[in-house]
Amino acid sequence: MKIQSAQMGTEVVGVIGAGYVGLVTAATLASLGHEVICVDVDREKIEKLRSGDVPVVELGLPELLHQHRDRLTWSLDAADVFERARIAFVTVDTPGLPSGDADLSRVEAVIGRIPDDVPPMILAMKSTVPVGTGARIQRHLRRQGLDQVTYVSNPEFLREGTALRDVRHPDRVVVGADDLRDADEVARLWAPLGGPLRCCDLASAEMIKLAANAFLATKISFVNEIANVCEHVGADVAVVAEGMGLDHRIGADFLEAGLGYGGSCFPKDVAALKQLAGNSGYHFQLLSAVIEVNELQKRRVVSALAARLGTLAGARVALLGVSFKPWTDDTRESPALVLAERLTAEGATVVAHDPVVGAAAAKVLPAGVAVVRDLAEAVSGADAAVIVTAWPEYGGLLEQGMSRAMARPLLVDGRNMLDPYAAARAGYEWVGIGRPEYATAAAAHIAHPMAGAR
Repeated sequence: MKIQSAQMGTEVVGVIGAGYVGLVTAATLASLGHEVICVDVDREKIEKLRSGDVPVVELGLPELLHQHRDRLTWSLDAADVFERARIAFVTVDTPGLPSGDADLSRVEAVIGRIPDDVPPMILAMKSTVPVGTGARIQRHLRRQGLDQVTYVSNPEFLREGTALRDVRHPDRVVVGADDLRDADEVARLWAPLGGPLRCCDLASAEMIKLAANAFLATKISFVNEIANVCEHVGADVAVVAEGMGLDHRIGADFLEAGLGYGGSCFPKDVAALKQLAGNSGYHFQLLSAVIEVNELQKRRVVSALAARLGTLAGARVALLGVSFKPWTDDTRESPALVLAERLTAEGATVVAHDPVVGAAAAKVLPAGVAVVRDLAEAVSGADAAVIVTAWPEYGGLLEQGMSRAMARPLLVDGRNMLDPYAAARAGYEWVGIGRPEYATAAAAHIAHPMAGAR
């Protein structure tokens, strides 16, 4: 069903956690006319926000925060939320533990800060948590005598880089609660944005988020397996994926072969769902394969480089892209981190470039990896270059003279972002993922029906 269009009046709303999800949530609620108090324990982050400096890269976010700054309060004290807000969204990180379980320490810290005399309020969980978390929190609240605090699950479905668009044009709003009156109050906050509403029980709402991310990760690993088979049989995964995607039962989204998934959500959520199943006594075999394929996909690139260069020892390799995807500065679980570690372990000299992460990449890459500001500097003298992140800037590789600056113009297109014939014309020995090789410039003279199609 659709969320009812009738709106409640403006609210004082709390947002606890000023990361990607929290800032996008706060900005959107402020744009809808609500007064928003956003809290974080990171003093440096809050000071930046107070001065108008946005600590994350997200398209349109600085402008929206600035536009509605009069309705936004930045605080280090959660008491500011608990004293004034009737609905508080929890948007703290829930990183993965080595066991695969989610680390709920930040969520538990939020619950622990709720004062005994807090006015009646709704705690709405946007952070991704294991199924059963809501029930446990409710039991804890009752044990603490906090009967005036009710709990709702309102999972986020945002993609970094397009997060504002995703929240302002939702394809669904999921609200899980034991009391539908609480679900309705949270849903009404999002009513002006439209989007289908699904009200359900807490466990189902928590599972929807995990299941959605696990399915998308499965599509990515599946198409990467198809790409690997294509390399053995001479098929072109770009053509195969296009043909598959035309089937409405499959769809084209997430059928792009490459170096695998990364970021703060997919690796963590897939592992968490697998661990959740294991803790419940069920072996989720499919997700074990999804995780394994994703890990091996990065290592296949290292093997491909070694096969073409003869040895990686002493080779100079340029890694192009450090963020896990374009339009964000998030490097969590980025394929670049694994590639850099493996290449340096094999004795290669690694140079990295990213148009947004920039010099900050040095903080996450292995010691000894040089981070440069200019694309031309990154590839100059390189024996090979690997496109790790599909930044549009890397279309500049096709400019005249770029390939000639390399010691060997070997270009591994880890995101299949460049047209192979254009790359061949530019002088590269182009290698894609699951695509036929176009190793010489002679290929540029062949009229190919798919040239320019991607």
